[in-house]
Amino acid sequence: MHRQEEAKGLRKGWIIASVFLALMLVLSACGGGQKTGSESDKNVLRVGTDAAYPPFEKQEGSGEITGFDIDVIKAIAEAEGLKVQVEHTGWDGLFEAVDSGKVDAGISAITITKKRKKKYDFSEPYFEAKQLILVPNDSDVSSLKDLKGKKIGVQSGTTGEIVVQKAFGKTYEGIRGYDDTPGAIDDLVIGRVDAVVADNGVVLDYMKKLPKGKFKTVEDNSFEPEFYGIMVKKGNKEVLDKINSGLKKIQEDGTFDEIYKKYFGQDS
Repeated sequence: MHRQEEAKGLRKGWIIASVFLALMLVLSACGGGQKTGSESDKNVLRVGTDAAYPPFEKQEGSGEITGFDIDVIKAIAEAEGLKVQVEHTGWDGLFEAVDSGKVDAGISAITITKKRKKKYDFSEPYFEAKQLILVPNDSDVSSLKDLKGKKIGVQSGTTGEIVVQKAFGKTYEGIRGYDDTPGAIDDLVIGRVDAVVADNGVVLDYMKKLPKGKFKTVEDNSFEPEFYGIMVKKGNKEVLDKINSGLKKIQEDGTFDEIYKKYFGQDS
């Protein structure tokens, strides 16, 4: 009787020890997985963009996001030994995503302005742009001031909108705001607006799709050069330093020029 109880006690103790050991192994495995995930996250650069601004960024039918900006940020990430995840956020959503930390950085032909620099930090400039006026070929518009009294399409929240507002006032009734520049140009084609003011890279790329000889671009001396930068949350020095480091590397080794030539047909 005594030996049977002793045997039962040994078996019970073995079962308890086995359960405890198994539990410790599970907890250890979970803990290791969390550490690996944390380390992995540091090697991923999460990037937001408004994928409706070709040739800088666009969304293919497959859902893949491509374009000049996307190639640039991927090259920067590769130069720094990082993986990159690009997400289409929309234009307003891009700033919100950077604010909330949903993404680490934003790249979407974002002009560096004094107002934006108050809230965000920017990389070194990687692209120089200017505003262009797009009008029908038979238009008599030869400068920005000639657009007074006309309906002008702009992408809301962009420097195109800003220069028009600066010229004619924020309450100018002729301004037509759009979610994206292609939408404004489409309305120009069907006559809903008389002109579109937007960044030169986007306008010149869209000109390839328009009926030949039907539209023209107009430059204005009042349009100052603009510089695009990669945007991060204010104070996010760790990410900003990596982006600037990678950008410098691809500019020095010729990678940036290769990307630029791919989209614009010439060296940067």
